[in-house]
Amino acid sequence: MKRVDLAEPFLSLLNSAKEIVRGLGANAVVILADLPYSFKEIKTRLEDIRLVVAADDPAIQGAAREDGVDLVPLTEEPEARRLQLSQALLEAIADDLLMPGDKVVAMYPGVELREIDTLTVINLGEHLERLTSRDLQKIETTVPLETLRLVVNVAVEIGRDGREGKRVGTLFVVGNHRKVLQMSHEQVHDPFRGYSNRERQIRDPRVRESIKEIAQLDGAFIIAADGTVMSAGRNLDAPATGITVSRGLGSRHWAAAAISKCTNAIAVAVSESTGTVRIFQDGKVVLRIEPMGRAMKWRDFDPVAEDDGD
Repeated sequence: MKRVDLAEPFLSLLNSAKEIVRGLGANAVVILADLPYSFKEIKTRLEDIRLVVAADDPAIQGAAREDGVDLVPLTEEPEARRLQLSQALLEAIADDLLMPGDKVVAMYPGVELREIDTLTVINLGEHLERLTSRDLQKIETTVPLETLRLVVNVAVEIGRDGREGKRVGTLFVVGNHRKVLQMSHEQVHDPFRGYSNRERQIRDPRVRESIKEIAQLDGAFIIAADGTVMSAGRNLDAPATGITVSRGLGSRHWAAAAISKCTNAIAVAVSESTGTVRIFQDGKVVLRIEPMGRAMKWRDFDPVAEDDGD
């Protein structure tokens, strides 16, 4: 396919990225690409510095493969650049292109719509905040991967950020919603009642923002396999018979274990005290995600400032 010329602004950024990698002892340059650049030329200009390209456009992915550079194919729906870049970094780690303790220089469109105009130095910690798609694929469930991933991502954001400076704990139950609704009752007035299915889709960023706000209330979110938020503020009535939960976990986690055991739904619990997200299936924790906090640290590049060692 026809490639986009490496214009002077891009070349200037690329040279800066090269100098930063050398100066900080970083491990790679990661490019989030929305345009089909000549990745072979970029790789040549970087000399011995590792280049990793991330893209969601199949044509750009094909260009990267054709040029023989390390590629991270993205399958995410369009979202904030930093969230998209975070996912790219996690997928790169899963593919052994990067290591959890690496320091990288990222280049991506920050102001412009598609053209790369931003450099960021990123330290990857030992613990990472988001699951990759392949982690979720390990869970054997009829819930579509897209729905499960969106729910987990919202849960992670709640665990990490809370709301209005306060820690927030909450619970999501995904799949088999009819049985889950039968085994629960309304605890507070349902904020989603009266809205159409289209207006309750977790794919909608506005719905996800509403979920974060409503999470401050007591009760669980019930979400259908297709991503429709069926109800919020529910109290779960599933019996905890035969359930064993780790010491120190409270009633929210017991409820998550019980409802996943009784209904074959997936329960996602966010700890209010730690922000940890636990995913329950068949009464057991199958995945656990620690909050980002100190894990992945972002620092916009300041050519004047010295490295602080983070």
